[in-house]
Amino acid sequence: MYHVYTEKNHSEYTRALVTETSDYDLAIEKAEKAIAGKPELRYIIEQTDGSMNSYGDLITTVVAESD
Repeated sequence: MYHVYTEKNHSEYTRALVTETSDYDLAIEKAEKAIAGKPELRYIIEQTDGSMNSYGDLITTVVAESD
């Protein structure tokens, strides 16, 4: 599963979930569309297999992000 987020000015506090999808190409498409024309935003795509750590937090890996 891929989670697509946007962030404003590299601040994790402004992170917003755009979509969740199982298709990587669709995730990239949605991420680029979400930040189109908005230079203050960047996207982050995280992948997860549903595993959780001992605190119950979802374990994710960043697979793509914009500059």
